[in-house]
Amino acid sequence: MTEKTYKTKCGIIHYWTNEKSSKFSLVFLPGLTADHRLFDKQIEYFKANYCVLVWDAPAHAASWPFEFSFMLDDKAKWLDGIFRQEGIESPIIIGQSMGGYVGQMYSQLFPDKLKGFISIDSAPLQRKYVTTAEIWLLKRMEPVYRHYPWKSLLKTGTKGVAASEYGRTLMHDIMMSYDGDQERYAKISGHGFRMLAEAMEADLPYEIKCPALLICGEKDRAGSCVRYNKAWHKETGIPIEWIKGAGHNSNTDEPEMVNRLIEEFLLKL
Repeated sequence: MTEKTYKTKCGIIHYWTNEKSSKFSLVFLPGLTADHRLFDKQIEYFKANYCVLVWDAPAHAASWPFEFSFMLDDKAKWLDGIFRQEGIESPIIIGQSMGGYVGQMYSQLFPDKLKGFISIDSAPLQRKYVTTAEIWLLKRMEPVYRHYPWKSLLKTGTKGVAASEYGRTLMHDIMMSYDGDQERYAKISGHGFRMLAEAMEADLPYEIKCPALLICGEKDRAGSCVRYNKAWHKETGIPIEWIKGAGHNSNTDEPEMVNRLIEEFLLKL
């Protein structure tokens, strides 16, 4: 994997790709506060046969420093800029949590470019799925993360999102990159939830017009992710796969199962 950069008005985005030629390009987008390591097991599995790409989202990990003046649609536009830079014409976005929201925004802005979409422990971006109270809370999370005791936050941020030893250890290592700088962690979290709320309030269709798949851990306790996915599947008919024993980061809790589901999805295209 080769590390590359993409310059934006707010900062420089770092991403990794194997620059391999293949029918489809698999684009892995980590969730809020996580970095590219979240998809290590997927990159390792798919890089031999597919063009793969994974980024550190704006303001995350290597993509720092970064100005917090961007919105969710900016992230999707920058992602498209990376695709143009890399000559990627048939992207399949595989987004975990916040990464899934970026994928839906990309689908809204570039409906004819996206060849496939896989949501991993994410949720629908449409306004109708969330309550007014939930949006109100999303806009006010930064102070919570700023004043929450760091040791407790570290525990919640690892055990609360993963059920396996590997998943928890990985998330602990990722969170420790913010150790000593809780202010930055709170800023990243608060800004992420706020721009998510504003994207929902925009009340756009966010229709997925390409082949899609929903994946969700049965033990996902992040917000109302399980409830959202049940409603998303019922409303749209998008196939859903429940990962037994997995939490919010199901691709780290049950990587072999998730890799198999991704592979089966690709074979149907």
